[in-house]
Amino acid sequence: MTVDFNNLNINNLQPENEYENNIIYFLKDWFSDDGKVKVQTSGSTGIPKVFEIEKEKMRNSAEMTCDFLGLKMGDKALNCLPIEYISGKMMVVRAIERKLQLMIKNPSTKPLEDLDEYIDFCAMTPLQVENSSDKIHLIKKLIIGGAAVSESLKSKIFEVFRQQSQISDFKSQIFETYGMSETLSHIALKEIYPNSQEWFTAFEGIEISADERGCLKISAPKLNDQILQTNDLVEIRDENRFRFLGRIDHVINSGGAKIFPEELEALVKKEISNEVVFLGLKDEVLGQKLILLIEDVDCSKDGQSERSRKLKSQISNLKFEKSFHKPKDIIFVEEIPRTPNGKVNRKELLNLISGM
Repeated sequence: MTVDFNNLNINNLQPENEYENNIIYFLKDWFSDDGKVKVQTSGSTGIPKVFEIEKEKMRNSAEMTCDFLGLKMGDKALNCLPIEYISGKMMVVRAIERKLQLMIKNPSTKPLEDLDEYIDFCAMTPLQVENSSDKIHLIKKLIIGGAAVSESLKSKIFEVFRQQSQISDFKSQIFETYGMSETLSHIALKEIYPNSQEWFTAFEGIEISADERGCLKISAPKLNDQILQTNDLVEIRDENRFRFLGRIDHVINSGGAKIFPEELEALVKKEISNEVVFLGLKDEVLGQKLILLIEDVDCSKDGQSERSRKLKSQISNLKFEKSFHKPKDIIFVEEIPRTPNGKVNRKELLNLISGM
C-alpha cells in the first residue's frame, strides 16, 4: 500500500494486512480532535511503558528531520518500522507534514526484499540494513536507528556503494541516529556514508550538556517540556556535537577498572561480521569478569569447531588498548536475544549466560 499525503483520502485506502490496518487506525487518531497520541517505549533501557505525546511536538520533530535531510513535497518514502513505537509513528508524521508518498511495508528483517525502484527516504534498524545490503543503493536518504551501527556494517555499506558506483550514478547519503522515545525519535544525526563522521550533530534548537557522571543532558523545548537526563556516557566536542561512549548501566567494573562494552564491541566488529556482546559476570576476585558473547548458529558452544577456533584466533590477535579489555572467556550462542525493535537485550542475555 502506498499513501499519497498530497492527496489523502483515508476512506479510499484498502489495507491488505494487519499492519496496514494499524497505519490507518493511527491516521484516524492523528486527524481526530484529540491533541495527543499514545506511544509505547521499546523497553530496551527499562520497563516498557505507554505515554501520551502532544501532536504539535511530533510535528516539530518531523520538521527538524525533514529540513535536515532536505525532503520535499512529493518525495517517495518507505515505512517498515512498527507503528506502535515512536519510530514508526514519526515516519508517518513526516510523510503527513511534508506531503510525501509513503510506501507501507510490513516490518520484517528484510523490508526491501521486493523494492525495485529508487526512493527518497527510509528509516531502518541496523539488522534490517544488514539483511538488505543488496537494495540500500536504491535509497537516497537512509537513516539507521534503534541500535548502534557496527563497524562491520559500515564496511559492508561502503563495499555495496563501491560496487554500485560502477553501474549507477544515483547518489545516496546514510546517517546513524541518536534519540529515544522521549525525544520523539532522534535529535541528532551522524553521517556514515559517503562521509564517515565521528560526532553526532544535534538539530537546531537542541541544547546538549553532560552531568557530573559524564552522561548526556538534553534540552529540547520543542519536543519535550522537561530537560532529559540520559544514562548515556558522552564526550562533548562543542555546543551541538557529541560522541556516544556507552550506557553507564552497561559499564563493567573488573578489578576496579571501568570498561565500556560498546567501545570494545565496535573494535571487535571491525574484524568479524558476527554480532558480539561484552558482558560482566559476577566474579569473587574481580567483582565482574569480562566475557565476550559471539552470535553464530554454526559455532560450537564449547568453541571447539574449526569456525569457532578461527573466530577465537581473530579475537586473540586483536590489539586491545588495555590488557583488561581482553575477554577472560569467549562464549558462542546461536541467537542473541533482542527487544521487539531489534536492540540487543543485555539483561536477558546475562540471565541466559548466568544459567548456563
